[in-house]
Amino acid sequence: MTKEERLRLETLDTALRSDNVREHIRSVVARLREQLARKKDALMSWEPFPLEVLVTTLPPGILSAWVFVLRAGADTGAERHPNSHQRMMSFEGSGDLQTGEPGKSQSNVLGSDPDAPLERRWISIPMNVWHCPVINADTDWAVVSFHTVPAEELIEERPDDSCEAGTRQKKYLGK
Repeated sequence: MTKEERLRLETLDTALRSDNVREHIRSVVARLREQLARKKDALMSWEPFPLEVLVTTLPPGILSAWVFVLRAGADTGAERHPNSHQRMMSFEGSGDLQTGEPGKSQSNVLGSDPDAPLERRWISIPMNVWHCPVINADTDWAVVSFHTVPAEELIEERPDDSCEAGTRQKKYLGK
């Protein structure tokens, strides 16, 4: 990790340490857990949250923030973002965010202990890098994710052999 990237993650980490911010995120997590409980076949639920909730100056280029709750024991499959650099923090629970080409990935086990070193809680995923969250079987994994595109523009791309391009794309907000 470069010094510059570490500084970005430290700034985001500081922004998420405020009691008011954590309270807001916890309320989003509770809502997303309820959605996930109702949708038995869903592997995850998510929603963006307004950057204005973060009362600190964010690093340049951060244009959206999200909360995801990933189902305990799930492997959500490989994905990448062709239009965004993602920075993600483990908020509650733990998981392994595997990065790299499917079948040749690198393990990045993340936990939610706020006193753990930055590298054990955060990951930086450059644009077009494949990543696959594998969630601990004991509990759902709640994460906070920052992107370099506005929420309505964030594209998820997944492998799909039935498409000529070998991948399929969709926007998280379904627009």
